[in-house]
Amino acid sequence: MLERLKNWFRPIEARSSGSGYTAQVIAARDSYISGRRGVAELTASVQSCVSLWEGGFAMADVTGTDLLPRQTMAMIARGAALNGEAAFLITDLGLVPATDWDVTTRNGKPRAYRLSIPEAGGARSVTALAAEVLHLRIGSDAVTPWIGTAPLRRSSLTGAMLHAVETALTETFENAPLGSQIVPLPDTGADDMASMRSAFKGRRGSTLVIEGVAQSTAAGMNPQIGQKPDQLSPDLSRSMTAETLAAAREGILMAYGVLPSLMNRAATGPVVREAQRHLAQWQLQPMSELLAEEASAKLGQEVKIDVMRPLQAFDAGGRARAVTAVIQALAAAKEAGVDASQALHLVDWAKE
Repeated sequence: MLERLKNWFRPIEARSSGSGYTAQVIAARDSYISGRRGVAELTASVQSCVSLWEGGFAMADVTGTDLLPRQTMAMIARGAALNGEAAFLITDLGLVPATDWDVTTRNGKPRAYRLSIPEAGGARSVTALAAEVLHLRIGSDAVTPWIGTAPLRRSSLTGAMLHAVETALTETFENAPLGSQIVPLPDTGADDMASMRSAFKGRRGSTLVIEGVAQSTAAGMNPQIGQKPDQLSPDLSRSMTAETLAAAREGILMAYGVLPSLMNRAATGPVVREAQRHLAQWQLQPMSELLAEEASAKLGQEVKIDVMRPLQAFDAGGRARAVTAVIQALAAAKEAGVDASQALHLVDWAKE
């Protein structure tokens, strides 16, 4: 009893540290949650980019493993586009996607995971070592290298502006009296004017208010002179909504590696091909290399992923001309007695 009383009246020891473990965990969790969901990802511009990523990964050539079918590749691309990362549990039956996970690290590298596996009756929790989890991360920084960041997270200002402009336009088209007018008419009795107002009131796109000319001109010798219908539709051109919306969309497209010219209604074949080549070469192929490196380390065999050939993201005419030139150069080198391999090495052409 006496010992209990001592423990009861013992002063509480309080500790606080701005850079302690708890603060680091909270900061990492905040970055993780903030990077997974955003209002701008609901827009058509973002979903178009996500669809391009999904299609590119679904068509990729995967060699060295059977655990990356096209459906799984599409899910990996969508997870990377919206969340900046994708985690899959490696099992005997294949890769199982995880909806949420916690990770423990050593030297900034994951050691173990606690995964939430989706099921029809509710998610279940699984604990696995890092070698049992295929974890793709893009946009990682030095503060949290075990967490990926989505393009929207890295361009949150542009995404917020895109969402704000689209929200403002949505509310304008929902509530503004578009196409409505104020029509001046000769004054009649009060009952007649009230009846006409009630007949047109709330009819969007038609006359909203009937106004007597005496009310607007303060009467005069010729009250009908200079009278014309007044538009109630807001003038959005002065707000530069079209320019702002276009700039926000172009910023989002560039954040996803898509050239804005691809979405131009006047785009022609060469522009479309260059945009597709840019997306595959500078966005999808580097991501596939990261995934191939992760898969090779976790699956125990060399894995290669190629998105350039299936998407035909190259200049076919230029390649044909290059093949012709190479064949002619090799034939000339053979006739001159020059070692062709040395000649190719001089121009940095070598076998992988």
